[in-house]
Amino acid sequence: MNKKTQIMEKVFDILGEILAVLTIALYAVLIINANWSFIPEGRILDILLVIKNYAALVVVLIVGFEAMVKRSFVFKVLFLLVLALIIIFQFFPGTWENITKLF
Repeated sequence: MNKKTQIMEKVFDILGEILAVLTIALYAVLIINANWSFIPEGRILDILLVIKNYAALVVVLIVGFEAMVKRSFVFKVLFLLVLALIIIFQFFPGTWENITKLF
């Protein structure tokens, strides 16, 4: 591996770790809030719920970017194509809701 690949892998590794910890903390806060309701209904709770919907996807994408840094061009293109499909289908609410219900 060349120096640039190693640096990019480290950047994605650190970013992925930070986002993973923040995602787990968000899930913990929302689970605790579901039982003891310390976050008032309204804008803040709505924002946290929207972030929850996308947080896991962002963590998976960052880990995917980390994995693709050291792969061949073909794998990078395939990964980016699948990523593009996922993002495009998020604009079709029915499809995205069906996918999220699976998980």
